[in-house]
Amino acid sequence: MDFLDLLKSAGGDKGIGELAGAVGLGSADTNKLIGALGPALLGGLQKNTADDSGLAGLRNALQSGGHDRYLDNPELLREDATRQDGNNILGHVFGSKDVSRNVAAHAASETGIDAGIIKQALPLLASLAMGAMNKKSSAGQELGTSTGKDGLGPLGDLLGGGDGFGLDDALGLAKKFF
Repeated sequence: MDFLDLLKSAGGDKGIGELAGAVGLGSADTNKLIGALGPALLGGLQKNTADDSGLAGLRNALQSGGHDRYLDNPELLREDATRQDGNNILGHVFGSKDVSRNVAAHAASETGIDAGIIKQALPLLASLAMGAMNKKSSAGQELGTSTGKDGLGPLGDLLGGGDGFGLDDALGLAKKFF
């Protein structure tokens, strides 16, 4: 399962459409954008859940964050509070704004979509991603207690592999600029 499949399987079709409208993209460009940003978001989540404390942090965020509201009420993606929530999520996933900027720059070069639009879309996409993971894991209830066998529960296939542009690639890009 890839990132776009996760969003769609969790009922995120309307959210994807709302994201497209919020940043002014058509559906084809939105799918390209999600395809370009998904591996970095998933790579960051994978890195963060590599130990038991990171997995506990994800479980806590899923249990207490109410992120499924972004899938249930996709019009929330147009609100400033959603963007702020998404930026907070990105802070946990990437660790710094510099990494987020470099992820956006990489996605822009990969898709031909303006980096400014991608920077607007990234926190909204992070909010949708948490909503989808919330639904797929029953608000974190189906996650295990350790990173060992089956610790990620239904998210294991999604976060277990690290193909594509991940957090290490983004951190490498950030180091080039500093």
